[in-house]
Amino acid sequence: MRFLTLTMALAASAAPLAAQRAMAPSPGTPKSFRLAASRSFALSNGLEVTLVPFGTIPKAHVRLVLRSGNLNEKASEVWLADVTGAMLSEGTTTKSAAQLAEAFAAMGGEFEVGVGVDVTSLYTEVLGERAPDAIRLVAEVAQRPVMPASELGRIKADKLREVAIQKSQPQPVAQEAFSKALYGDHPYGRVFPTEAQLQGYTIEQVRGFWAANAGAARSHLYVTGLFDQKAVEQAIRDAFHGWKRGPAPLQLPPTPSTKRTISLLDRPKAPQSTIYMGLPVADPTSKDWIGLRVTDALLGGSFGSRITSNIREQKGYTYSPYSFVSPHVKDAYWNEVADVTTEHTGESITEILREIERLQKEAPSSAELKGIQNYLAGIFTIQNSSRAGIASQLQFANLHGLGASYLTSYVDNVMKVTPKEVQSLAQRYIDPNRMTIVVVGDKATVEQQLQPFQGVVP
Repeated sequence: MRFLTLTMALAASAAPLAAQRAMAPSPGTPKSFRLAASRSFALSNGLEVTLVPFGTIPKAHVRLVLRSGNLNEKASEVWLADVTGAMLSEGTTTKSAAQLAEAFAAMGGEFEVGVGVDVTSLYTEVLGERAPDAIRLVAEVAQRPVMPASELGRIKADKLREVAIQKSQPQPVAQEAFSKALYGDHPYGRVFPTEAQLQGYTIEQVRGFWAANAGAARSHLYVTGLFDQKAVEQAIRDAFHGWKRGPAPLQLPPTPSTKRTISLLDRPKAPQSTIYMGLPVADPTSKDWIGLRVTDALLGGSFGSRITSNIREQKGYTYSPYSFVSPHVKDAYWNEVADVTTEHTGESITEILREIERLQKEAPSSAELKGIQNYLAGIFTIQNSSRAGIASQLQFANLHGLGASYLTSYVDNVMKVTPKEVQSLAQRYIDPNRMTIVVVGDKATVEQQLQPFQGVVP
């Protein structure tokens, strides 16, 4: 009786709640992003600088971005950029690693280095009044790193563990095979080093890599937040004016594969298969870039996307499938990733291809597209709601030469995409006949399921 009474009470309370939800106001019109008045200038050695006042909290984000990363490695130097980046935190010619960390901590922050395929970033976030000091310290790391030989063994051991952990998981294994199949011997196709490569790097190689690839001409300094602009600009000029110009950014565009291939990597008795499938698409400099982002979000790049709804909500083959458009300089690829139950591997690929075909044959409804556009506009707002976020957005726009209007017009351009444009972009770019497909799973169970798609590359 108590259970029945409770059930009736819950049902009674649910009715007005449902009515209230039905009466909830519809989302408002997304607003364009407005960047505060920024100041940009360049030093005589080629260093680009952007200062952006932002927010009400007295903190500042300082980020030095160098156009150097894994792209600059030779075939025998995979992850040499990563080892070099890790060594930057080990002190300068005037400060030990401990003293460097303590100096940043005294400013209210910590120093970090991020190494990517196209860029390496040296960054910190400190109290706004200490921004000039942080700039001087970042400049010291960039120009006078000591890179002690005594620490190289530890750094290499850390990287070996990192590789071992990554390669024990199916998604990184699939990513490595996918990148190799798509980009071949280009640096974009090299994801992990061998143990012998990592073990073999010498301190001379590490120091030489930084010396050859770091310089003002391929660098951009961003400072965002609340800070004294006059003091910050003076600190930049004082700290960086003597930095060598160095080489211009390396231009090495890839020629990715555009043929249909499918590869199976055996993971005996695995309860799930990891699917990586994708192909080259337009890069950020294309007029189709924003429309392609919208198309991706509708197809597989959001929780409410069609592929997710199909193979997660309706079929229950997977928990967290997702797609994305991954940009490099003058290059990009679309990718769908899913960990699916082993017995439904082939069916999952079939459903993914079916959703692509459905979008190519019939434009989405205006209501479905509007929901995706509102989602992307909201995500963009969130991405621009922090000091680091602003720096990241400016970095992206500058890396791809998109100009200042890219950020301020982004929301408007997203909202202008039409259902017919989404259909047309799916037809033009998401072509299953040009896809690279990689599956990591139990070969004994999966191989036969993949035969309908074409011969499997062992």
